[in-house]
Amino acid sequence: MRKGIVLFLALSVCGFSAVHAVTEEIQLTPKEKLGKAIFFDQDLSINGNQSCAACHGPEAGWTGPISLINEIGSVYEGSIAGRFGDRKPPSAAYATLSPIFHMDKKGLFTGGNFWDGRATGEILGNPAADQALGPFLNPAEQALPDSACVVYFVCTASYPVTIQDVWGPEVCDITWPSDIEVVCASEGTTVSLSAEDRTTSDWAFGNIGLSVAAYEGSPEVNAFTSKFDYAKSGVTKLTRKEQRGFRLFKGKGKCRLCHLSFGKEPLFTDFTFDNLGIPQNPENPAGISPAFVDPGLGGFLESAGYPEEVYEEEMGKHKVPTLRNVDLRPDEFFVKAFGHNGYFKSLEGIVHFYNTRDVKDECPGAYTEAEAMASDCWPPPEVSENVNSDELGDLGLTPEEEAAIVAFLKTLSDGYQP
Repeated sequence: MRKGIVLFLALSVCGFSAVHAVTEEIQLTPKEKLGKAIFFDQDLSINGNQSCAACHGPEAGWTGPISLINEIGSVYEGSIAGRFGDRKPPSAAYATLSPIFHMDKKGLFTGGNFWDGRATGEILGNPAADQALGPFLNPAEQALPDSACVVYFVCTASYPVTIQDVWGPEVCDITWPSDIEVVCASEGTTVSLSAEDRTTSDWAFGNIGLSVAAYEGSPEVNAFTSKFDYAKSGVTKLTRKEQRGFRLFKGKGKCRLCHLSFGKEPLFTDFTFDNLGIPQNPENPAGISPAFVDPGLGGFLESAGYPEEVYEEEMGKHKVPTLRNVDLRPDEFFVKAFGHNGYFKSLEGIVHFYNTRDVKDECPGAYTEAEAMASDCWPPPEVSENVNSDELGDLGLTPEEEAAIVAFLKTLSDGYQP
């Protein structure tokens, strides 16, 4: 029988960031503690080698924690060697605040989780909880063959707070087959359970998602401890350059049109979807094929049975991410990736793209960000339909104004020490 992880070992592997230095004394509820143990448990994968934190590292703002991967394709290898996703891991921080997927009064699809919104929240009433369950069974991620495998490993794990402690002893009242560990280490298999035990297992699986979402919604993850937050409360002050950047963010840069910056604790997203015209990432393992195109929201809507006239209008759109922790990294040499496919490797690059996308010539080939910047061009959009040309592309920002916006974005990292 595989045992649960030692949580603090996992944290030491991931790195002990400034976020943890600030939040280590936070008292989590039992449900949040359980969710945290699950989040860092590598046993919840087909080869016992990958946890949620493998793609959502706290030291990197709860997104991709490996600099070398971010520097190139930006997509992460799953539990099974050689299998990759086709998108950069979104941040798990502040994801719990996304509403259930719906169409707002303006006719815009809003909410849900994942880049394409497919974790709608309709299953568990919480998009973050729906999202938490997806990677466990995704063949390109943790790749377990059956949801009952997740339940079995959680029920038998040595966590500081057990699932029975939180959800009651009946949550694991399941008669497990003698070959379950063999079954759960094999692709394409199904755990043999009675109808009653399957019902209990399905209920427990949903509770696992709710537990992970509880941790992701805790003050340890949604910390609101950035320099911006402390400046807003009067504890510290932004520099003149950072203040100028914030003014540009709200004005000439048009950033606040999608990354809402008002309210007591602004989330810097409106939870809608946009096609920004981001180029294909030529170093993404899924993007090597010239035929590869990520349909984003439109692809999800098509698979969900929406009419063609609806999903065609959403092709190429991806969720507007929060900008909180956008620059959080364990050290100054660590590379972060930006955009749904990780095409951009610097805040300077993506801000410059927002500013000049429609001004520069089109690159003659599949250029990387560095090659495009050096050649003063931009490659064509990965999806040419539905590109947002109203709010970005030709902003007229000077280099100094771009730099000021970047300086402001760097104030949004949690773990700031006033």
